Amino acid sequence: MSEPVRFSPPTTDPWKGLRGVMAGTLVLEVIVLGLAFPIVANIGSGLTWLSGGYLGLVVLAHIVAAGLQGRPYAMRLDIGLQILVIIGGIFHWSIAVIGVIFLCVWIYIAYIKHDVEVRIEKGMLPGQEPLGG
Repeated sequence: MSEPVRFSPPTTDPWKGLRGVMAGTLVLEVIVLGLAFPIVANIGSGLTWLSGGYLGLVVLAHIVAAGLQGRPYAMRLDIGLQILVIIGGIFHWSIAVIGVIFLCVWIYIAYIKHDVEVRIEKGMLPGQEPLGG
């Protein structure tokens, strides 16, 4: 039985760029959610303690999560945050739309992460060389 070929690590860290994209996406979502406060206040049923508190906590959770993108559980955390945003649709339907749109973005980011993992495994990234042995 032949052992699978192993490759050296890529010359540049592909995860560093992906972590930046993930953190940047969360920051962008914070901005969009912040712009949703006036929508809930003026167009929806009004900004109550419950709706304002919920949206505020979701925004705060996004800010904290942006700093946790180097952790192994980051992708699960990010997708879980989208579920919380979609649940925020009980205050106004536009919040749920924001959650669905960003959920699609996170699914695409998860696809990119998986693709990079496969390419690293196959040695297809720049600078990867087969290891002797």
